[in-house]
Amino acid sequence: MSTITHAPAVRRSSALKRFFTAREIPVASALVVLIVVTYIINPRFLSPQSSKDLMLNATIVVILAVAQALVIITRNVDLSVGAILGLVAFGTGTVFDIFPNIPIVLVFVIGMVFGGLLGSINGMLVTSAKVPALVITLGTLYIFRGVLSSWAGSKQYFSGDNPKEFGNLSVDTFLSIPIITIIAVVITIAVAMFMSSVRSGRDLYAIGSDPEAARLFGIPVGGRVLSAFIACGALTGLAGVLYTSRYNSVGALTGSGIELDVVAAVVVGGVAIFGGSGTVAGAAIGAVLLATITGALTATRVDKFWQQAIVGVLILAAIIIDRVVSLRRARKLRVDEAKDV
Repeated sequence: MSTITHAPAVRRSSALKRFFTAREIPVASALVVLIVVTYIINPRFLSPQSSKDLMLNATIVVILAVAQALVIITRNVDLSVGAILGLVAFGTGTVFDIFPNIPIVLVFVIGMVFGGLLGSINGMLVTSAKVPALVITLGTLYIFRGVLSSWAGSKQYFSGDNPKEFGNLSVDTFLSIPIITIIAVVITIAVAMFMSSVRSGRDLYAIGSDPEAARLFGIPVGGRVLSAFIACGALTGLAGVLYTSRYNSVGALTGSGIELDVVAAVVVGGVAIFGGSGTVAGAAIGAVLLATITGALTATRVDKFWQQAIVGVLILAAIIIDRVVSLRRARKLRVDEAKDV
């Protein structure tokens, strides 16, 4: 009888413990504190227009961070996301230029397929060449960027060249939330559910924790890693299409340097740079935090240099915390094993 009485309390206690020890909590807490402090200093920071701009500025990086998290969780990294985004964004402008009446949904499909194909190149090279993903994707970053520069040249596509309905994705709102931001939230939720509920999603964590052990358990490591890169490319392609809707122009330099912001967002969001732990939700929160830092420094008229310094400190702090947590878990595991002997 007592067991039945206390079981719900034990479950609640366990659930609360998991909640407060989640890797995303410190990041979310920092985000809330930053918003509150900035609002106190400058109440206009949370004005309707400022809030909308903040959400719009975070949207693209949120999608890219979710995409990058899939790869980093497998103990890899994709440094070519900025170049892929640029290729898809310029490709989107080209498609609208050639086929002005093309259905917008079809443009999204084309963008995701194009991005997925570019991601598959990364995945096949990483899984077949047995070369670190850092090296492979650094190479493809320059290759893709070179292709974009050759393709685009000095040509640019402007927002006025696109259909009005397409441009409205970054203008129209639902419950004061921009449509493209809602798309980013839906993607984050969908990918988070996939990672937690679908076996192939959970396999990515196993691969990131110990690839050899995952292989011994029958997990197709190469196939899963390839799938992660393809998914990363497809989501980056989606972000590229939305980028074309969000910004006034796309050209040869579109997406240049954004890959570093994306990796920073993922790491700050609690995804271990060495793989095996973290969540896409945390990566998304990390992206929002970095966008909020930029907005907060602008609202408080602080030099932009400090934005980069703060991001650097956050990255170092995230890596140090992750290392400390890993050591404590390993120590606890050894103690538990000693008790069982």
